[in-house]
Amino acid sequence: MKRLISGLSAGVTLLAFGVGAAFAGDLPGKFDGVTIDAKLIGGQQYEALYTRIGEWEKATGAKVNILTKKNGFDIDKELKSDIASGSTSWCVGWNHSSFAPQYTGLYTDLSKLLPKSEIDAFVPSTIKAATIGGKLEMLPRAQFDVSALYYQKSLYENADNKTKFKAKYGYDLVPPDTWKEVTDQAEFFANPPNFYGTQFAGKEEAINGRFYEMVVAEGGEYLDKDGKPVFNSEAGVRALDWFVNLYKAKAVPAGTTNYLWDDLGQGFASGTIAINLDWPGWAGFFNDPKSSKVAGNVGVKVAPKGSSGKRTGWSGFHGFSVTENCPNKEAAASLVWWLTNEDSQKLEAAAGPLPTRTAVWEWDLKQAENDPYKKEVLSAFQEEAKHAFAVPQTPEWIEISNAVYPELQAAILGDKTSKQALDEAAAKATQILQDAGKL
Repeated sequence: MKRLISGLSAGVTLLAFGVGAAFAGDLPGKFDGVTIDAKLIGGQQYEALYTRIGEWEKATGAKVNILTKKNGFDIDKELKSDIASGSTSWCVGWNHSSFAPQYTGLYTDLSKLLPKSEIDAFVPSTIKAATIGGKLEMLPRAQFDVSALYYQKSLYENADNKTKFKAKYGYDLVPPDTWKEVTDQAEFFANPPNFYGTQFAGKEEAINGRFYEMVVAEGGEYLDKDGKPVFNSEAGVRALDWFVNLYKAKAVPAGTTNYLWDDLGQGFASGTIAINLDWPGWAGFFNDPKSSKVAGNVGVKVAPKGSSGKRTGWSGFHGFSVTENCPNKEAAASLVWWLTNEDSQKLEAAAGPLPTRTAVWEWDLKQAENDPYKKEVLSAFQEEAKHAFAVPQTPEWIEISNAVYPELQAAILGDKTSKQALDEAAAKATQILQDAGKL
């Protein structure tokens, strides 16, 4: 566990953190007649936690009214619309370490509403990353995200596959450790339109984040030390070419440029994808015969290396926040605590997501001792956490992503060369940062 927590610390930016006055009541508290309006992220890997809301309502006498449940990209747009229109009197909202710098002013300081002992129970690096401008703006849920490689084990155990692959590529067929090997194997396994070597999310911040980590793995930078976009480099072209070439080879589904995370999860679970870089929250889903055709056939290992020798490791975490304009901040903070407390984190971690409370990490590792698959999952993600790194810590990250991803798509679809697309994307990103007074 110490190695994992060290990895988490490496994957987030450390910010100043101070604790103010603590909420005096006993948690979860009593809030008879109070209704908390909430805007939450939806999707397969997030839903199980919300079954605990009824228990909080029974314990506190309050009610929760879920106004919205959308994917992270759509809820981000809704939050920004609320900020622009001044419609921020709802109380509890989704947050994420990659998105949080945009929401300063929307969310209140939870360190003034919750006991210090509860805040101290989280992995310190996540609390520091959740602290924006001295305010603890969210509590992390058991959804620390860094991606590892899932693969169908039977493909690598097949003697015929081994013979043919060795004859074609000159090395043994084993689960890949480099992105060059992923390319070879994805092309080898692909048999469109029925089976594909791999896949990737192809729009929104999802493709930009994957491109960002590939740039790092290729030895490049997304923003330089002065905050200037420099991803239109040789390393950036190599990174984008990885997506372009797999698409051109038909080693990925034709619709991948419209995929987001749920599409990838369902795709791998359908049994039609050989290799899948994905988040820990899918681990249980992939190995459950009720939801997955590859259950019992799933291998998991650390993400591959790029040509620089660095592994991909784009990371972050989900959480819950309380708005500044919430009329019942104490009740809202109680709900946020409830959804991130030990019982809630154990519920989520049991399905694969990585916890953010220290004690739940210890519990999770103990649970895995007699479960070979769970042990393999935790071992892979424990190793991957050592290579984790956050997105550039600029409030303009999402705005930049929204400008960059259509250019990445244009290259993947063959409408522009990788260099043309990246030059235009870099110019757009530079303009955004200049308009924000950052350059």
